[in-house]
Amino acid sequence: MDATEQNQFPRKKKSETEDDKRRKKIVAGSLLKAVVRPGGGGDSSPVDGDQIIYHSTVRTLDGVVVESTRSECGGRGLPVRDVLGKSKMLLGLLEGIPTMHKGEIAMFKMKPEMHYAEKDCPVSAPGNFPKDDELHFEIELLDFAKAKIASDDLGVVKKIVNEGEGWESPREPYEVKARISAKSGDGQVILSHKEEPYFFTFGKSEVPKGLEIGIGTMARKEKAVIYVRKQYLTESPLMHIAQDLEEVHFEVELVHFIQVRDMLGDGRLIKRRIRDGRGEFPMDCPLQDSRLSIHYRGMLLNEDKTVFYDSRIENDDQPLEFSSGEGLVPEGFEMCTRLMLPGEIALVTCPPDYAYDKFPRPPGVPEGAHVQWEIELLGFETPRDWTGLDFQTIMNDAENIRSTGNRLFKEGKFELAKAKYEKVLREFNHVNPQDDEEGKVFGDARNMLHLNVAACLLKLGEWRKSVETCNKVLEAKPGHAKGLYRRGMAYMAGGEYEDARNDFNMMIKVDKSSEADATAALLKLKHKEQEAESKARKQFKGLFDKKPGEITEVGSEIREETRTIEEVDETKDNDDEAQDEESTTTVSTERKRKWSEKAWLILKNVMVQIGIQLGVALFGVLIFQFFSARFT
Repeated sequence: MDATEQNQFPRKKKSETEDDKRRKKIVAGSLLKAVVRPGGGGDSSPVDGDQIIYHSTVRTLDGVVVESTRSECGGRGLPVRDVLGKSKMLLGLLEGIPTMHKGEIAMFKMKPEMHYAEKDCPVSAPGNFPKDDELHFEIELLDFAKAKIASDDLGVVKKIVNEGEGWESPREPYEVKARISAKSGDGQVILSHKEEPYFFTFGKSEVPKGLEIGIGTMARKEKAVIYVRKQYLTESPLMHIAQDLEEVHFEVELVHFIQVRDMLGDGRLIKRRIRDGRGEFPMDCPLQDSRLSIHYRGMLLNEDKTVFYDSRIENDDQPLEFSSGEGLVPEGFEMCTRLMLPGEIALVTCPPDYAYDKFPRPPGVPEGAHVQWEIELLGFETPRDWTGLDFQTIMNDAENIRSTGNRLFKEGKFELAKAKYEKVLREFNHVNPQDDEEGKVFGDARNMLHLNVAACLLKLGEWRKSVETCNKVLEAKPGHAKGLYRRGMAYMAGGEYEDARNDFNMMIKVDKSSEADATAALLKLKHKEQEAESKARKQFKGLFDKKPGEITEVGSEIREETRTIEEVDETKDNDDEAQDEESTTTVSTERKRKWSEKAWLILKNVMVQIGIQLGVALFGVLIFQFFSARFT
């Protein structure tokens, strides 16, 4: 019987694969099949994506064995393991094995073009193999099952025996408990099953590499067989790997794993889950700003683990409630609670800079203290959805959030303030005013939020982004006085004095009531320019009296001076609640990154002021040596 006649299962329409193209080359009579022993594993047959395990013996038509996997026929006794649709296989086997059932033995008679003589065959023929002969392939299909490919080279493949719970899988540096046993590819036991689970830390090379890769695809309480080839069999405390092992089959039951997260990626802030919560991670975590209810106990990381606070004792067993995203708890504390499930208990180890060095310290916590918090998340409430709410209710909610942002701004928590403003702006994308009056209220509120974001960016040293944010307001309303003022301040912070002057002058033209603010800004701008020119004069004093060999030394002095350049915005926008006194000094990292642009402006201004005419050659040498030294 022609084997191609048996393989008539309907296939879903999909893009043509390389294997599909190869199958089109099959001609009638080139592959024949005879069933030697029927299968006993039901009526199902393997399909693409299934892992197939089979013995193969190849004979000439007169019965001489050419090659075999069976030990009684001269082979090593190791069955072949392939994944249909993924492994490189002979065309005859690719077409024939999907017609078989589990436990079946079949004889396939193949023309040369169905095995190694196929044009562009993806499998290389063994040495001295009669690839131009018609041959018999005796195949015993031992097993097949849906496979999870854990490595691209098929060196690690998983077969699920029992499905697990949830979708979360362990990863570095999770703590894992698993029951593990192992057999070699020919069925020899090399690691006996133990009732007591094996405990290991993911990512610490405490199990063979391939086994860890496979376990990293498992869910809690899942049972699976993980097939690992030689290149992934590394030494570990779990077991010794013999040199002659080609493949190991690990039987694994993932009993439990503890979520351990390195929050900063440097091992300093570690969250370790010690009791599971309710729901699915991370969908059921308070990732967004929410109202949280928790109990916690704080300890110093000293020899005695001194407890400095316990909410159950010191707060009469009343939970602590706070809104996330408002800087009401230490940064490390909030980062970890956002990744907790309701009912979860976590142990958090935190460094000083994410604990109390930047937050009011409780009694008994010294400066620079490393701390540990045991946190229980009792529950949380997310902000209400604006869908279906009337316009005035939405605007009231928006104003409440903006007011919180203003408070954070005044406290110097500019990142948190910016996040509040940006949250409202994102929600505004789904708000549709119904009439002109609502449209005006909505537009004014949106413009104010953009300008608040711009103020935060300026405080964070991102003057260019501040300009871009102001542009959103001025594109919608070119004569917006506050937008011009905020953009002018950003330009001034970046040393773009002419652009700043234009914006301040435009303020006076479009809004006479802003003349006092604009005049004050122009005065400050004048002082900034004078300071810059004075500093530049000092930096370049005597520069042109130097001999050519001394130019590099002068450049070093200039570099040292420019490290002190700072951006100061001391003005106050009385009409904007987000703007407090801006008398603090803000170091502009953006400006440092673009120092060359600033240096050119200073050079140009100084040349005009002091009337020095440089020759083209000398000026070119100066600029080349100065900037080469500056950025080397």
